[in-house]
Amino acid sequence: MLLMDNVTSTLANYYKLLRPHQYVKNTFVLLPIFFAQHLTDIPALLHTMGVFVCFCLVASSIYIINDYRDMKEDRQHPTKKMRPLAAGLIPSHQALLLSFFLMSTGFYGAWMIRPEVMGVLSGYWLLNLVYSLGLKHIALLDIMTIATGFVLRIFAGGFAAQVKISMWIILLTFLLALFLAVAKRREDVLLLASGIQKTRKSIDGYNLEFINATMVLMSAVIVVAYIFYTISLEIRQNFHSDYLYLTVVFVLLGILRYMQITFVENKSGDPTRILLNDRFLQGTLIAWLGSFMFLIY
Repeated sequence: MLLMDNVTSTLANYYKLLRPHQYVKNTFVLLPIFFAQHLTDIPALLHTMGVFVCFCLVASSIYIINDYRDMKEDRQHPTKKMRPLAAGLIPSHQALLLSFFLMSTGFYGAWMIRPEVMGVLSGYWLLNLVYSLGLKHIALLDIMTIATGFVLRIFAGGFAAQVKISMWIILLTFLLALFLAVAKRREDVLLLASGIQKTRKSIDGYNLEFINATMVLMSAVIVVAYIFYTISLEIRQNFHSDYLYLTVVFVLLGILRYMQITFVENKSGDPTRILLNDRFLQGTLIAWLGSFMFLIY
């Protein structure tokens, strides 16, 4: 019984090390095939789902490397100190071996799908490695790097499904990811202001006034850009619909809810957990997705 408990505990620690809840970010690879109206193209959809799996494997590999490098800083953080490596629950050498295995498997899978996907995934891994090694400590470049990672997911999904990638998707994805990255930094600033030891050097380049103003600016830009997207002649002709603008209400509602969570509840440190736990946001996203599918499919 004790042996079984130890095995279960060890598996739970490795599961936590992989951060599977973050895999929701990789659903962005599905956007190109969705907006290209090719969801019924089974081979293309299977290729895209394969890319999703490859990104999940490589993302976990990167998280392990990041946790390994951040062990000292994470031990000063109120929640990150519970991460398996920071808490000493998993040997470092085992974690690094697992990281190499996940990276290799992800790269091989991407190559089998399409060489172009392998190229994008390699760029994503390299970008995140550079981020972990130093870019995350440089204010502004840290959030730009995060946003670029989401754009790379879009390109990988487009290459996998062999569909045209709209400049609108790239632009809106970048803006939304930038908005979420800034919101995430807000929690770091609040923790520092409350007396928690600084956990990353880039916080020196931010303060609450700057982040609040940036979030307000980014939210306005996102909504305006989306409005222009829905009323664009090119987009209306492409989707054969003049009613896409009706979906703006759900985008606006989602942005306002996220800002409410950030400014009122002061809970913006983990965008993925916010989405997975907030029923209001989930309902808004489902409503947007459903209405958009109804209009274009």
